[in-house]
Amino acid sequence: MAVRWSKILLITAIALFASLVAFGNITDYNSNFSFVRHVLLMDTIFPDSTISYRAIHSPVLHHAAYLLIIGLEVFTALLCWWGAGRLLVRRKASAYHFNRAKNIAVCGLTLGFLLWQVGFMSVGGEWFGMWMSSEWNGIQSAFQFFVTIMLVLIYVVFPDTEVDGNSLEK
Repeated sequence: MAVRWSKILLITAIALFASLVAFGNITDYNSNFSFVRHVLLMDTIFPDSTISYRAIHSPVLHHAAYLLIIGLEVFTALLCWWGAGRLLVRRKASAYHFNRAKNIAVCGLTLGFLLWQVGFMSVGGEWFGMWMSSEWNGIQSAFQFFVTIMLVLIYVVFPDTEVDGNSLEK
């Protein structure tokens, strides 16, 4: 039972994290919007970089990208809260039913991983050269986020046994 509680609590922790990030981005829109805007403008990358042609100068697209990020954060949080709730309700269920109930949490954790790994590390970091900016560089934070989420995801997908420790049978 301790392993099941552990998985539920770790998913809840990620749900809380994604909720707080989304809340911060919504309630302090302009501060965090500046980050996205500068990354997309590529105005603080190395001056002699040849990738600056990738910059996006449209304020509408800056807002659209930021709203997409916020939406993905909210959706990650909702899926993780929902997934943790499903597992909480099934914490005493058979291993079969508990393992089947993980799918929503797995979706939420996967979405969170993709947001910070693909969105921030790959697109922001590599495509828009965020790694070159000493001022607007979120690579270290994104790395911490997606590694934490990935570790929780790996742990959660391990099959659970019956509550008394017996087989995985239905």
